[in-house]
Amino acid sequence: MKSAELDKLARRHGISPTRPSPDNREVTVSGETKRKILSALKIDVTGAVDHEAGAPRREPRPARRKIPTSFLPDFLSATRVWGVSLQLYELRSARNWGIGDFEDLADMADLMGSLGADFIGLTPLHAPFLADPERCSPYEPSSRQHLNPLYLAVDRLPGFVCSPELERQLASLRQTDLVDYVGVAEIKLEALRNLWPAWRQRRVSDKRYDPADFDAFVAQGGDSLRLHALFECLSFSMVERGSGAGWQSWPADFQHFDSAAVVEFERGHADDVRFHMWLQWLAHRQLTQAADRAGKAGLRIGLYLDLAVGEAVDGSATWSEPDIYVSKATIGSPPDPFAVDGQDWHLAGYLPSAIASGEMSPYRRMVSAAMRYAGAIRIDHAAALRRLFLVPLGSRPDNGAFVCYPEHRLLQILAELSAEHHCLVIGEDLGLIPNGLQEDLAAAHILSYRILSYEQDEQGFKPADVYPVLALACISTHDHQTLAGWWRGADIQARSDHGIVPPDLTEKHREYRKRERRNLKAAFKLAGLDLPARLARAKASERTLRELTVSAYRFIARTPSLLAVVRLADLTDEKRPTNVPGTSDSYPNWKPKLSFLLGDLMSSPLLKSVTAAMREERPRD
Repeated sequence: MKSAELDKLARRHGISPTRPSPDNREVTVSGETKRKILSALKIDVTGAVDHEAGAPRREPRPARRKIPTSFLPDFLSATRVWGVSLQLYELRSARNWGIGDFEDLADMADLMGSLGADFIGLTPLHAPFLADPERCSPYEPSSRQHLNPLYLAVDRLPGFVCSPELERQLASLRQTDLVDYVGVAEIKLEALRNLWPAWRQRRVSDKRYDPADFDAFVAQGGDSLRLHALFECLSFSMVERGSGAGWQSWPADFQHFDSAAVVEFERGHADDVRFHMWLQWLAHRQLTQAADRAGKAGLRIGLYLDLAVGEAVDGSATWSEPDIYVSKATIGSPPDPFAVDGQDWHLAGYLPSAIASGEMSPYRRMVSAAMRYAGAIRIDHAAALRRLFLVPLGSRPDNGAFVCYPEHRLLQILAELSAEHHCLVIGEDLGLIPNGLQEDLAAAHILSYRILSYEQDEQGFKPADVYPVLALACISTHDHQTLAGWWRGADIQARSDHGIVPPDLTEKHREYRKRERRNLKAAFKLAGLDLPARLARAKASERTLRELTVSAYRFIARTPSLLAVVRLADLTDEKRPTNVPGTSDSYPNWKPKLSFLLGDLMSSPLLKSVTAAMREERPRD
């Protein structure tokens, strides 16, 4: 194919001809990259045929149409609210099994409701690889349409009886400072398998776990649920045989869900497939119960659930529905000043031509799977509503390209589903955002995501009153240190310790942080906030940093933004970050637990002070 024809075909299928560089230049995307991306989009580039069928034609800019609007609760027209964010696994309690669970979530809802909060924000609860529990990142799930059974509160299931030996094992799992995912998975799955025979024979009666509801759940789940359960069975079987939990390492005749070998395997493992469907039903029931508890506790929004931007390339989702995923490229990010080589997140994304196709499109099903439990959802990497940066397999990120997605149709799906479920939508609009997207999201009533440390310009930190109304304001996320850690420069030190940035850049970051600390103090003073007297340097006392944290939350509470979120790790003054972006084996990402038991949280001075400040700044109307 000639160069001009290739360029035309690439444009027709939404491939951007350029990408940005760290020094703000536009770099031309090579012909080889275009060929690879077209192949990943399942477009034949070997012939001269005009392949327009199924092509995601570039839509007219959404601004030229009436942008569909997502749901906003009526009460938000007259008030601003606040909530708390946390990782469910990090919760400690005297009864859980070494990992936070759905019963802990319900208890947290009771506590937060008593303190005046209106929502609890969570990192994704998507289904992981049960056969490989160490793959614990909630942002690289096996499937976004199903739930994580490791969050089951097994002790709350009818028929469960704890033995002294089991209690000894549980006590050991509770005492660890990091979640022992392997130990948790082994002990929970063994207990659940022991409960399964009685459930299978319908010998357990409990109105919360009606067998007829299980049958209806299985019928409604259809092939999606069945194939996910089948994948889990195969995944365990392959691990036992010495292969990996992900399908790309399996023998060729098991890599396709409809092969004769898979059909025969399913026939011989029907009961095990049913067991894994049962796990999904139990997770559905307990998450529903937690959402109900949140409503009864007075949380007007309730649970706020996160949607990952993609799925593992070798997980249940890509194995079950290979035709709807980009197959030869993964989601990433182009080179920028903080990642000069670019990033490859090794995630599978939906095909632009398939994502919104059909009455029950992949995007509709994925969003519905979260909204059924939630009063709010957060779309990770909201830029994906318009474009994704795809990195061809075997290529470096700087040889990737942006690909357009059907923004208007995705906004329409969000609008329809949010109205159906009475669920507001938040878009994580950080990083490289296409021009005009934030305006489109605001017009669609999708809340912007504003992090204190990101809200800076040449003059310093932006005043509280310039934050947008349609936004969620927060101090930090799971990818950041606590505010006290930020003040001390712990994030800068961590990047240095793990070799993410070179020493010379580390020193520049430290110097810049000095200026940021001065600017933050100035912004707080401008907002009329009292600051600790001894807040002159990084090595402030614990008491001084606690006072600073309270002032910071007063600051974001005073913004016009409809939602303000308090990070639980700030309230318990955690020293260990949740996640250090850019690390894998050198830091135990997604494993650190909180330093407080759930039952002891009210003894935290910061929790009392910050929640009191939030009630004062955002009183219930």
